[in-house]
Amino acid sequence: MADSQEALPTGAEVLIRCFEEQGVEHIFGLSGGAAIPVFDALVDSSIELILTRHEQGATHMADGYARATGKPGIVLVTSGPGATNTVTGLLTALMDSAPMIVLTGQTLCENLGYDAFQEADVTGITYPVVKHSYMVRDSADIPRIVKEAFHIATTGRPGPVLIDLPKDITQGPCEAPDRVEMNLPGYTVPGRAAAADLDLAAELIAQSRKPILYVGNGAVIAGAGKAVMELAEKLRAPMVNTLLGKGAADETHPLHLGMLGMHGTAYANKAVDGCDLIMAIGARWDDRITGDVKAFCPTATKIHIDVDPSEFNKIMPMDATLCGDAKLVIEDLLERVSPLDTEEWLWQCNEWRERYPLKYPKKGGLRAQHVLDRLDALTAGNSIVTSDVGQHQMWAAQFCRTREGRRWITSGGAGTMGFGFPAAIGAKMARPNEEVWAVVGDGGFQMTLCELSTAAVHGVAAKVLVINNNFLGMVRQWQELFFENRLSGVDLEGNPDFVKLAEAYGVKGIRIRRPGDVDRKLQEARDHDGPVVVVAEVVKEDNVFPMIPAGAPLSHMIIEPPKERLEKPSGST
Repeated sequence: MADSQEALPTGAEVLIRCFEEQGVEHIFGLSGGAAIPVFDALVDSSIELILTRHEQGATHMADGYARATGKPGIVLVTSGPGATNTVTGLLTALMDSAPMIVLTGQTLCENLGYDAFQEADVTGITYPVVKHSYMVRDSADIPRIVKEAFHIATTGRPGPVLIDLPKDITQGPCEAPDRVEMNLPGYTVPGRAAAADLDLAAELIAQSRKPILYVGNGAVIAGAGKAVMELAEKLRAPMVNTLLGKGAADETHPLHLGMLGMHGTAYANKAVDGCDLIMAIGARWDDRITGDVKAFCPTATKIHIDVDPSEFNKIMPMDATLCGDAKLVIEDLLERVSPLDTEEWLWQCNEWRERYPLKYPKKGGLRAQHVLDRLDALTAGNSIVTSDVGQHQMWAAQFCRTREGRRWITSGGAGTMGFGFPAAIGAKMARPNEEVWAVVGDGGFQMTLCELSTAAVHGVAAKVLVINNNFLGMVRQWQELFFENRLSGVDLEGNPDFVKLAEAYGVKGIRIRRPGDVDRKLQEARDHDGPVVVVAEVVKEDNVFPMIPAGAPLSHMIIEPPKERLEKPSGST
């Protein structure tokens, strides 16, 4: 009997075998005592371990990998602080519906609840920031749990799943069944919308003369881009997208008005404010879009398509809701609608586009907008762009137009600084033949720049564009506009020389100071076959426009620098 027990694989070996069977190629992680058995099992595995320098970096790499592919990114960390360091990444993934599986080491089962070394109630701590979580108490459950985790993470509205693994479970013998069935009572995945809901939506659309398609991240996740374009062209309806909806429909299409919301294009916001019907496709009517909810399209008919029914009527009442996969719902809706009479409406939208174009000063130093505009031109919009959070994020969203889904990766709901660079590493590992650029600020970059080691060691040829203005620029902008320019906690005096810092990690560094050098130096970075950090020393006190103050209606949009002091906004930054 003892011999047969010794011949059994460990729980960790069974765990890694299950991940191999799911087609996992990379695991991002940082080792530690409680997770040693799992790291040991990886030594003999076909799965490549990407050793990161911080657990938060591991989660953002897995997130970037997931958003670039639609497949879940996998994270492996140890117990206690190793596990708690993943919370920010879990929140980021949950808010933006990114599939991820996080494996956390845990103390021995017999020590649970006794404050053992590096013990933490990880499932309790992470409960609000995961789609689902498990603590494994019997190694025989590992195959079933892994199968369920992949299903939960990737179906319906995707999200992160956490699996907590006590060390005695992973290092002890495991006698698991070869074939397992999932046990997920009550978990259903919506597919096609109900026929009655489709018919109602079609009736409402037929009455419209000034429609807008409001396209969000759900359309990207569902691969609904082609169907959305067909619907827009059939209805002759303009399209706008959210920050995360970039690429669901080609932003260079004549019917596309760009991004709406707080820092969206002026013509997109004017069209939304003037429409008589707005149809959200995989978008959730969040505060960055609506501003003052009571004043948001108050007389327009509202239709909502979403795979998550909990989003319906959460922010404002809808005239029709269609629960299902965005691609399938739009395909079914296409059969029920006819072209609309929108000639005057399209003329008006184009007139707004011509009257209120995106613009920036061409003199007075190096402008972030100019650098990003040229990056878009040089790459012809064919690169994958990840971004951090702040002014540079909004400028990148405005000037780096996205032609197809999964080429724009940023933190939307959580607004996580430090996300952009590690996400670019994950995206590049997922799609090694693609050109990948991380657009980051000097503030956010310093939160995860230790992952330059990860990029250098693994030869990940992601390009980093640091928009360096020596400020936490978005907060400084708010303080200038709404707090009498009383600057507090935003001056990043003491920033390192990012070029020298990159070189210290063995990464090529390039500096841009003059507008005339932008094209040449960006191309130099593109031609380099390894990771590169490009530092653009831009104007320090530029502001992002258009801008709608938080909590204000769309009609209060600020298109140019105001000449008088503004009232403090009622909403959050």
